[in-house]
Amino acid sequence: MSLSRRETLKLITAAGLAGAAPAALVGPAAAQQKVRIAMVVKALGIGFFDACRDGGLEAAKELGNVELIYTGPTTTTAEAQIQVIDALIAQKVDAIAISANDPNALVPVCKKAMQRGVKVISFDSGVAPEGRIMHLNPSNNALIGSKCVQMMAKTLKNEGEVAILSATAQATNQNIWIEEMKKEWAKPDYAKMKLVGTVYGDDLADKSYRETQGLLKAYPNLKGIIAPTSVGIVAAAKAVVDAGLVGKVYVTGLGLPSEMKGAVLAGATDTFAIWNPIDLGYSATMIAAAIVAGKATGAAGTSVKAGRMGDIKIAEGAAAAMADPFTFDKSNIEKFAAIF
Repeated sequence: MSLSRRETLKLITAAGLAGAAPAALVGPAAAQQKVRIAMVVKALGIGFFDACRDGGLEAAKELGNVELIYTGPTTTTAEAQIQVIDALIAQKVDAIAISANDPNALVPVCKKAMQRGVKVISFDSGVAPEGRIMHLNPSNNALIGSKCVQMMAKTLKNEGEVAILSATAQATNQNIWIEEMKKEWAKPDYAKMKLVGTVYGDDLADKSYRETQGLLKAYPNLKGIIAPTSVGIVAAAKAVVDAGLVGKVYVTGLGLPSEMKGAVLAGATDTFAIWNPIDLGYSATMIAAAIVAGKATGAAGTSVKAGRMGDIKIAEGAAAAMADPFTFDKSNIEKFAAIF
């Protein structure tokens, strides 16, 4: 992963896109393009997906013949995403790369898109196999799940009550990661670190904050909160700080360095992890373009060339993994917070 490359991405002028109307053009002028790829995110205004957009822009510029359409609903629901996809079908885009709010509810509209000739892939949070060509996981699910538990165990010295704050109850990636957490948690090393509950903040900052407040009240002996969501982890850390529980309750999970810097420096978070969302958006755009061009099929057992990310191998279930998660703490948070 090239830090200088990421820094270069910061020069891309995409101000105001997160709050723009759905289907906002963020690539080069449409008249010069041949391939129109829509990146459909869970909701606009989320930092993680803004970074994915930047990676998509990089890929579009590198390919030269790609127009990137960055879009999504204002609420994290499947119904809202369905409306966005229907609009994209009407626009006759060439491909859709989507992070799904619900794996199954989106299948009918995604199948409709594919029947109209649109190449549909999912990334980050998957659509069920029948509704897409392939899925790009940001990392290996088992590594993500075990990493979350290991980070919390290291901070708590393997002892204490811990809760999970997730996104939506239907989020494919969240549910898979939680199952992988439970597998890791079953090891004898964590016998004294008890999982007491799981709540859902729906990837909304205010709801995630309230759910954290609820956990702190319901479990007075709570020592840790694992939030495998970039929105939830920030909200949970803020709730801990606001409650005056820094040093008593620790928050970890998946987040962006730029958004987690305050929590780490305040002591609410010891460590957290994430893969590079810029790389994720870049890879998803590269893969979608390759499938449109007939240079890749997305089938299990094949691979696809993804520019600077190299060849990405597609495994069983037509799913691929991009990279391992990276850990952040006080020793490196300042450096990475300036990048993404």
